Amino acid sequence: MFIATRRRSRSAAALVLLVAVLGALLAILAAQPAHADTSTADDEAVRCALVKPTDDDTISILGRICDRREKPPIAVPGVAVTVEDEDGNVIGEATSGEDGTFVIDLPGTAIEHLGKSYTVALDESTLPEGTKPEITSRTLSINIDNDQTVLFPIGDVGPSKPSKFTEALQLAVGGLVFSVILAMAALGLSMIFGTTGLTNFAHGELVTFGALAAFFVDRLPGRIEVGGAEITVIVGVFAAFVAGGVFGWLNDSALWRPLRRRGTGLVAMMIVSIGLSLFLRNIYQYFAGAQQRNYSQYGAVQPWEIGDILLTPKELIVILLGAAVLVAATSLLQFTRLGKATRAVADNPGLASATGINVERVIGIVWIGGAALAGLAGALLGVTQGFDFQIGFRILLLVFAAVVLGGLGTIWGAIVGAFVIGLFTELSTLFIDPEFKFVGALLLLIIILLIRPQGLLGRAQRIG
Repeated sequence: MFIATRRRSRSAAALVLLVAVLGALLAILAAQPAHADTSTADDEAVRCALVKPTDDDTISILGRICDRREKPPIAVPGVAVTVEDEDGNVIGEATSGEDGTFVIDLPGTAIEHLGKSYTVALDESTLPEGTKPEITSRTLSINIDNDQTVLFPIGDVGPSKPSKFTEALQLAVGGLVFSVILAMAALGLSMIFGTTGLTNFAHGELVTFGALAAFFVDRLPGRIEVGGAEITVIVGVFAAFVAGGVFGWLNDSALWRPLRRRGTGLVAMMIVSIGLSLFLRNIYQYFAGAQQRNYSQYGAVQPWEIGDILLTPKELIVILLGAAVLVAATSLLQFTRLGKATRAVADNPGLASATGINVERVIGIVWIGGAALAGLAGALLGVTQGFDFQIGFRILLLVFAAVVLGGLGTIWGAIVGAFVIGLFTELSTLFIDPEFKFVGALLLLIIILLIRPQGLLGRAQRIG
């Protein structure tokens, strides 16, 4: 009795802590402006703005030119910019506006530019007198059909390139953001696999569903405000979490539970999940279109400068919110009766049923929780980088890699594996071309499994 009471107290404390953290995060994010501040620093100088993402089917070069000698940096208007292809032909031109930004659309369809490189260059003769750019041209490799962003800081003579250490710190920030998102999706997949044995190839579509659910809320008429601050996208993110759980329950009730009752084998169910993935992906494309989508808020947030490192408020919020959700989920799995029942079902469903545990009820709750985590991951991924109908499919292989690397069906394995994969993919770009970063992560997976086949935490503790 004392042990049960203590466990309930721990669970209640964890839930209270989670609510407090979420409340604080909501207050911080709601206080941030939805778009870059373009107010004037004085009558002549304009603060350097963040360029607004486009919402079309073309690939655009989004850039800004800022004078970093001022605090905050000011815009540098009237600078001529060109884009050249690999043969040196000019395929686009623009002039920076009053806020220092420019947009150059690459001609043709997005697919024509995949795998190609383009050079974005400044015309130094159009720069203000007494200034010198830190770098006059940048080469961009088009690996995905998203807009590309480029920054040209100018001012006094400065280093042409940041040090490897500075680059590593900046990449680690992006790696942490991606890792917590990947960890939520991976934990959801690991929970479902542990309790049902199903290798669900449609899990990526649960991630995409979350991004679409948040986008649907964001596109509803009107704005959602609290105390004069707009929180439409924040509400959309939490709606994605709830809608993801409902969608997971529908998946299990309408498809997987009937198949389990009919005694369908795991291989056959895995093939069904592949078909479900293709079906849902085409449904998403039909209703949402194939173009890149962005939410109405937080697409352009003024970053904080911490030394040479740039950190945006939304990146910090994603890291803290993701960490809070992961702590809450693992605490529920470890310290509650439901968590104990989940581990029992994962270890031996027949024995768990014999001891009075409702196995089907536990599996249904796991589907709700796993899909809710995937939906939240999709919404946060959309906030950080935008999304399209294939966003979940693109990261599915990395989600599987994280689960296998950490150890199938373990509480912490999926999370540890996600952080290893997420940080490695970003930091590896210090030494290899960015287009090969996912290949490097999968190579790391192979090497570790050759040494430790059960994964990093394969026998630590099963959750299902």
